Amino acid sequence: MSRTPRVPRAPRATVGALIAIGTLLASVLQTGAAGAAEPDATASQPRLTSFWTAERMRSATPLDLLPVQPGELSKAVRSGVERLVKPSLPKLPQHPSVLPQKGGPWTGGGAVVKTTGRVFFTYQGRQASCSGDAVTSANKSTIITAGHCVKMDGAWHKDWVFVPGYHDGQAPYGKWAATKTLSTPQWTASEDINYDVGAAVVGPLDGKKLTDVVGGQGLAFNSGYNKEMYAFGYPAAAPYDGSKLIYCSGTTIKDPLLSTDHGLACNMTGGSSGGPWFTSFDESTGTGLQSSVNSFGYQFLPDTMFGPYFGDDAKDLYNKAQAS
Repeated sequence: MSRTPRVPRAPRATVGALIAIGTLLASVLQTGAAGAAEPDATASQPRLTSFWTAERMRSATPLDLLPVQPGELSKAVRSGVERLVKPSLPKLPQHPSVLPQKGGPWTGGGAVVKTTGRVFFTYQGRQASCSGDAVTSANKSTIITAGHCVKMDGAWHKDWVFVPGYHDGQAPYGKWAATKTLSTPQWTASEDINYDVGAAVVGPLDGKKLTDVVGGQGLAFNSGYNKEMYAFGYPAAAPYDGSKLIYCSGTTIKDPLLSTDHGLACNMTGGSSGGPWFTSFDESTGTGLQSSVNSFGYQFLPDTMFGPYFGDDAKDLYNKAQAS
């Protein structure tokens, strides 16, 4: 499948040399004004449960991002004091061990197979998908994903649902409809790739809240670079088909090129956008601290994924979402 070039925001003087360099690993995308948006009033839980049939979920395709106008790339991500939010499920490991994995099915079980899921929505009249993760939150209803998985090109995605534990068209823990979607101010205003972080708040399902059903992963903000991390997602572009949870693992780098993102050797493709990256991940329990999301890759640098640094703006987004 061909991809439309995606250029991270860069100074105008360098634009000519950067055309066709970057591409986001989206599964569908949109953006607009700053802040958060209420999904359309017709997007009720019963309607969306019926709308997102197994066939629609299976056929939801990863779409390429449209070309964007060049702008200014932020010099650095705003950072502050490190903050850790513990998972709602089993204890964190003291000494995690990470073996490099460039991409393959996750067969380890544990909490991650319930907290991670596919995100489905309507983009420009078409059904598409991303990935997301349920996190520990005050409202027990917060999902972290990529900014371009909630909004792009001036419009919020519609018919937005989260399907934790998705596999082969099945929704073992239900289809959770968003009551609110949010993104960082920088992504909303100018699609700054350094701030490609989004969130969603979902309504109750059958009288229960999301993390009471699937649990919630922890989070880490301002935790530094060059970390051992695990990345998860549901890539749906070849060679993957979106049917199962895929993961990569290894020691990250700081992007030496255009962004301030983390980089990880990983062959996940479109549809994995928004899937969680974890530090302190315990393979035996499937729990960790979410520290980034699948965001983009450079066309000239195959099998390498990049994800935004979770600094103060990502932390503010999380706080806003969990207070909703």
